[in-house]
Amino acid sequence: MRKESFEPIINEKCRILILGTLPSEESMRKRERYGHKTNQFWRLIFTLFGKPLPDSYEEKNAILSENNIAIWDVLHSAEGKGSLDSNLKNEVPNDFTTLFKEYPQIKYIFFTGTKAAEFYRKYVGFDGVRTYITLPSPSAANARLTFAQKLEKWQLLLDAVREVNA
Repeated sequence: MRKESFEPIINEKCRILILGTLPSEESMRKRERYGHKTNQFWRLIFTLFGKPLPDSYEEKNAILSENNIAIWDVLHSAEGKGSLDSNLKNEVPNDFTTLFKEYPQIKYIFFTGTKAAEFYRKYVGFDGVRTYITLPSPSAANARLTFAQKLEKWQLLLDAVREVNA
């Protein structure tokens, strides 16, 4: 089955870009990034900012734009069964050349897991213009770290937000 990415959530004020690999099957079904109930992405984000986790997807996205954070996927499309990144094949990357021309102010790129970083390295490559940071995957499949351990490592995102919004 061929899977496709959502459009980026971005505006001209965004200085930070969070990149996943591709939305999970549940996210695609719900049309919401990190939409699987066991994925800890939104819980991590709202805990970092010290706010209660809302039910509304619009409210979840609002905290990103309020803090100049964009969100997208490394891959435009890929084939694969299930939601594990390790099952993906025949990947097609998103068009980062155009994205960075339209949004040159992006300073930090955070990957939500090693597979997203690997695909980015393979298809796009790292430059000396931006800072690249790989965070632990918020997926429930990444059970080797507790939520508290993930949150500690995700603190780097909050540090970057404070820097770019200072």
